[in-house]
Amino acid sequence: MSLPLPQTVLRGTARVDAVAWLTLYVALLLFIPSRLIVGPLGSAGAPSMLFGLGSLLLWGFLFLTAVRRVDLGPQPIRIALGFFLFCIGVSYVLAMSRPMSPDEVSPADVALIALASWTGTLLLTHDGIHERSRLDTLIWRFAVCGGLIAALGLLQLVTRQLWVDQLSIPGLSSAPPYGLTTRGGYPRPAGTSIHPIEYGVVLTMMLPLVLHVGFHHTHRRALIRWLPAAAVCAIIPLTSSRSAYLGALIALVICMFGWSNSRRLRVAAIGVAGLLAAFMIAPRFVDSIIGLFAGADEDPSIASRTDSFSLAFEFIAQNPLFGRGLGTFLPKYRIFDNQYLLLLVTVGIVGTLAFLAVGITAVITMLRLRRRLQDEGTRDLTTSLVASICAGFACLFMFDAFAFPMSMGTLFFVLGLAGALRRIQHTESFPAVLKGA
Repeated sequence: MSLPLPQTVLRGTARVDAVAWLTLYVALLLFIPSRLIVGPLGSAGAPSMLFGLGSLLLWGFLFLTAVRRVDLGPQPIRIALGFFLFCIGVSYVLAMSRPMSPDEVSPADVALIALASWTGTLLLTHDGIHERSRLDTLIWRFAVCGGLIAALGLLQLVTRQLWVDQLSIPGLSSAPPYGLTTRGGYPRPAGTSIHPIEYGVVLTMMLPLVLHVGFHHTHRRALIRWLPAAAVCAIIPLTSSRSAYLGALIALVICMFGWSNSRRLRVAAIGVAGLLAAFMIAPRFVDSIIGLFAGADEDPSIASRTDSFSLAFEFIAQNPLFGRGLGTFLPKYRIFDNQYLLLLVTVGIVGTLAFLAVGITAVITMLRLRRRLQDEGTRDLTTSLVASICAGFACLFMFDAFAFPMSMGTLFFVLGLAGALRRIQHTESFPAVLKGA
């Protein structure tokens, strides 16, 4: 299917490849424990957050001024993101114009800084990759990093130690000491994340992409390309996290819609074999997983989430459209463990719908792109990105994700990958124009 020729071509400008920069961002995001921060900056002082702010400045300099190369027309994900940021700005102005508790002002500013960092990651990923081969390189590096933090989780399980709590980096301070938590008598790995829930959610967002690498990066040796997928698939069942299980289920179901029948059967057979092996090796652990869902009505964490609705609706009724301001609902008031509920309170109905629109726009963009493609590898990548995005957005029901830099950094990075794939495929639809530019 042919695409309309772009109306504007800016000639004589060089393209800047951001893959190396984004690789460093991914390494900072996943390898440096989230509890290590630049002390005076508080929760916005994680190295990955600061690097994300640098990404925003770099994107602003490179892609709003000197090096815009081709105008490919409206970019849906960028437009949706812009509307969400506009809603956040309105909410912030309204919040600051009302009487506010002094201890809410700083968290509101920190929340804006965090959002600016994630925005920079999305925009630079969206606009800083110009060739499909470079996008594949970045996805491969992302998968390798995912495999490494999955391997760390396995090490934590075997040794029953976090290990990362012993890490010290000059210039960074750590939150209060913490250790390996347990559930049902079994340790819960956290990798480098703040909490096992965040660790599980990050892994579920990575799951479709590490599977894509295993199936389609066939220029690499089979053992090498399947190692990340093997590590991620091994650790997710061991996280003892409802969020991880539900996210992985959503991701796999979506991926299966895009797979051939033979691949579905192979994956299903491996899954069944894994379940049977788990029953034989650790039947009590399997029972504990079943209990997470069968006994959910007696779980204090579930009760805390459901009991929060009445309080949340009281706050929503006070400022229904744009909320009380992002970051102003402090943990001392209540911990909702539901990011959408928290968004309704802090940025209102309009802001929450705008945030959902970013994910929905990315999913629709990928599905529309998939219908136009013939290459099986690229079609699978669109499906994998849809699965990753849907898993990430679905898991936000289970915890207050904006307080966890690794989960949101990963989600915005994946949204940027979706935008980059759309740009690259549209660019390759009129190569003659690009050669003359």
